[in-house]
Amino acid sequence: MEFISEQRLDDGVREREFTLGEIPGILWTPPSVTAPVPLILLGHPGGLPMMYPRLVARAQHCAAEGFAAASIELPGGGNRPRFLAVEEARADLRRALQAGERVDDEIVDRLVLPLVDKAVPEWRATLDALLALPEIGGPVGYSGGIIAIGVRLAVVEPRIRAALLFAGSFVPRSMFEEARQVSIPLQVLLQWDDEGNDRQLALDLFDAFGSREKALHANMGGHTGIPHYAGEGANRFFIRHLK
Repeated sequence: MEFISEQRLDDGVREREFTLGEIPGILWTPPSVTAPVPLILLGHPGGLPMMYPRLVARAQHCAAEGFAAASIELPGGGNRPRFLAVEEARADLRRALQAGERVDDEIVDRLVLPLVDKAVPEWRATLDALLALPEIGGPVGYSGGIIAIGVRLAVVEPRIRAALLFAGSFVPRSMFEEARQVSIPLQVLLQWDDEGNDRQLALDLFDAFGSREKALHANMGGHTGIPHYAGEGANRFFIRHLK
């Protein structure tokens, strides 16, 4: 991991951009760190520069509660090399949605599975590097982003102790078996009127999760209409499980 820039935000949060091989990312830490702090990994749908305003706001909320936060660019996102197979599947998905057609499982598989297979090892390598820093001590939470990536991470990464998942993206049906293996505490956010998401599939996925502690928070509104107070609920969830 190589840090390439550093700045202090208005509230004193320390923001550092880094690279890990070809992977760009950002680490935010509270204004003053006197002992190693817990870490929350911030997922997003890709395009780190475009997502930055939302990510930095989430990171500042984390820092206010004493958490560090970090995010990395997805494969094929931002300035990373193009992921042609995923781009083709995304174009097919858009055509189906625009035509009002049912989204075929084959399209979802081509869109999501290659991304999960590549992104999850990158997240784990990033976690290795972050936990080697003296100011980061764990435990670790995962928040947001593409839900299938969160599902896979919750299964294969034992250092992640709790996850907040956004039910706003398609999930291959083959991953339902992985969902049954998830055992960490979960909080799932669902926008009831999300025009680009299969609500019933999201409900079925929540039902499949094997966690003994899991909560579904459903709000009216479209994909980008998550209410502000949902962030406060997320903070309480992570405080309960990471502190």
